[in-house]
Amino acid sequence: MGKRKKDICVIGGGASGMMAAISAARLGASVTILERMDRVGKKILATGNGRCNLTNQNIRIERYHGKNSKFIYGAFGQFTVQQTLNFFEMLGIACKVEEEKVYPFSDQASSVLDVLRYEMKRLGIQEVCGMEVTQIIPTKKGFAIYTKEKNKIIEAQKVIITTGGRASSQLGSNGSGYNIVQQLGHSIIPPFPALVQLNLKADFLKRIKGVKFVGTVSIYKKNNILRKEEGEILFTNYGISGPPILQISRIASQALQEKKSTYLTLDLFPKFTSEQLDVLLQTRWGYNSNKSLDFSFVGLINKRLIPVILMEAGIFDIQKPCKSITVQERKNIIKILKSWKFIITGTQSWHQAQVTAGGINTKEIDPKTMESKKVPNMYLAGEVIDIDGDCGGFNLQWAWSSGYVAGYWAATSD
Repeated sequence: MGKRKKDICVIGGGASGMMAAISAARLGASVTILERMDRVGKKILATGNGRCNLTNQNIRIERYHGKNSKFIYGAFGQFTVQQTLNFFEMLGIACKVEEEKVYPFSDQASSVLDVLRYEMKRLGIQEVCGMEVTQIIPTKKGFAIYTKEKNKIIEAQKVIITTGGRASSQLGSNGSGYNIVQQLGHSIIPPFPALVQLNLKADFLKRIKGVKFVGTVSIYKKNNILRKEEGEILFTNYGISGPPILQISRIASQALQEKKSTYLTLDLFPKFTSEQLDVLLQTRWGYNSNKSLDFSFVGLINKRLIPVILMEAGIFDIQKPCKSITVQERKNIIKILKSWKFIITGTQSWHQAQVTAGGINTKEIDPKTMESKKVPNMYLAGEVIDIDGDCGGFNLQWAWSSGYVAGYWAATSD
């Protein structure tokens, strides 16, 4: 491998940290990873429901968020999706694509972590787990890194901060990186949960918890629609979940942080127009006009939803015969089925959130090298920065690209 160039310490052993370490070590650097958990890569094991959604074939700026989402161009221009796929293929991960999402053929996130750790071991990268960094102080020779361990000081010529955000703290990231960089002069865009389940205002949620349906969710601020997503949606005892909900959750979370009211609407029949649904209902009721109204929906929607939807439509005698329903009641039912409105009251906790929005201000980081503009020889990558992506492999691609770039420039820059 040749003469080792620099001693580099990576703070945080998640996806971006491991990629940064490998990138730097391949260029001859002597690299140590400090991880506060008992092992590296715990969050990787949880990605893609345990399958690890490595990346997405359709990476584009609209799928990323932050005060300056264009910041991603610097990293993505140097380490692309194709380079990511090549990187993992050479490590032994055969990939497959499902609706633009890329997964390992093994369908095991553990296989991704296994090959990363194998490569780190091959390169001589030192993993030090159970080591939480509390402070980094620049010195004449580089940095003195202080940890919670009594009198434990680690020295390095360069450091790479990949401590993650605050989401899923049980898997490693607890927001400690923010304090470290703030002590060094960096500013933080206030973090808030993203890709997280939403709390709704409704007194019937416990009655319908566990009910799933494929539909459409739209999120509004005032009367302006901000985003629309379709897919499997799940009612819970606190509100609502499912992939479409996670996709819109960042907008809701930000609005709540800014103390702005927001609401969502659900379309339980996205394949039907209101007019088509009206015809469908009248046809069903015409088969047996004496059938009770609630029973007339059996076979069309989940049984547990029927009484709730009818009461939401203002119909309290839900067992009255279909022939007695009024035109206005029919319109009310269709409105609920096509545009069921819920006030969003909050999100689930950081513990349930998959990613952090907000973080280190991108204005204070060189987008080409990922080096701090405040502290020479300190680099940053991954979720700790004010960049977050949609669900579907976008956040892991940011971790791989930003980590690779930080490691490369840390190892090659004087």
